[in-house]
Amino acid sequence: MRQWIACLVLTFAAPLAAEPILLKPARVFDGVNPRPHEGWQVLIDGERILAAGPALTAAPGTRTIALPEMTLMPGMIEGHSHLFLHPYNETSWSDQVQKESAALRTARATVHARDTLLAGFTTVRDLGTEGVGYADVGLRQAIEEKIVPGPRILAATRALVATASYAPQSPDPLDPIPQGAEEADGERLVTAVRRQIGGGADVIKFYADYRWRPGEPARPTFSLDEMRFAIAAAHGAGRHVAVHAATADGMRNAILAGADTIEHGYGGTPAVFALMKQRGVALCPTLAAADAVARYGGWNGQEPAPASVASSRVAFGAALKAGVPMCMGGDAGVYAHGQNAREMELMVAYGMSAAEVLVAATSANARFFRLADRLGAIRPGLLADLVAVDGDPTRDIAAVRRVRLVIKNGEIVRAP
Repeated sequence: MRQWIACLVLTFAAPLAAEPILLKPARVFDGVNPRPHEGWQVLIDGERILAAGPALTAAPGTRTIALPEMTLMPGMIEGHSHLFLHPYNETSWSDQVQKESAALRTARATVHARDTLLAGFTTVRDLGTEGVGYADVGLRQAIEEKIVPGPRILAATRALVATASYAPQSPDPLDPIPQGAEEADGERLVTAVRRQIGGGADVIKFYADYRWRPGEPARPTFSLDEMRFAIAAAHGAGRHVAVHAATADGMRNAILAGADTIEHGYGGTPAVFALMKQRGVALCPTLAAADAVARYGGWNGQEPAPASVASSRVAFGAALKAGVPMCMGGDAGVYAHGQNAREMELMVAYGMSAAEVLVAATSANARFFRLADRLGAIRPGLLADLVAVDGDPTRDIAAVRRVRLVIKNGEIVRAP
């Protein structure tokens, strides 16, 4: 018991910083080059990376941390998360939205944030609170003010859906029930975008398609013109745009309207993926979400896979073949936070190399989310968000689960 308490105190103690730090791992994966740099070191001073390379010279008073047999890499970036959701095999999505209080969900989200950070994900794009309004903005502030530990949050607040197209839906249209997103249409959609930005949104999320009624297949919701004007409003305010789209028609509308990333894309066709490649639109495949839901339904992982998993694999393969830019985002919240590496492992299992997935989770996500001037690579001048893992994740992606050191903004939040 005493040993467990000591470990807990060390893990969640106040961040360590102050003097410059020289990190000496076995190798450095810089987030850009797929081949790690054997024997490199990294020097940080304050919140920034000062130098990276072999045999660095450090000033007197520099603290040295040896990381034998470890790989040092940029802090990973989770591209699709819902910190205010917890696994659906614990409580269904509808019951979380309708029956759990905002206070309960916010308290739980603080734990999710901590678990995500300690797993080596120092930045999270949180794509909708699913019924808790602007609580992600408050959580972001609490983390920035060091009230609670957690990753840097890019908040999407409420997400935007066409009227009556999203769940949960009331049996009586005149008696509304709590909703998981904000409904808006036509010119009101632009107003809603601006309202969310004013409320603190870093990214705007739209649902380009969904089921109009339970049991129906997904169909496009917003028209192309609705999305085009709304996305232009978001871009004009300096926000990037993520679009939920699981049908070929919904994806096409989102791409033509100017989306920056497509979330899911399970119904994508070769023609749609070719259009994504042409327009430079990235795909967040969320393979782990499809996998998790299938397992909750009784699938044990053996072949043949359920149709939902099979379609996600086929779409992912078609996107890779077309050369679509790939985001790393798994829809954490459908499954447990802190298990974000689950998506990375599936991306490798379905066709990407481990090094390509690591690039997607670092420099590529930073570029897609307009963070490349601050994050995503180990380069002098960037923020010192760094993670050390046992082994070489460019050869074995499962190594990203063996996190030994986490540094965010130059502060050690998990010590080896």
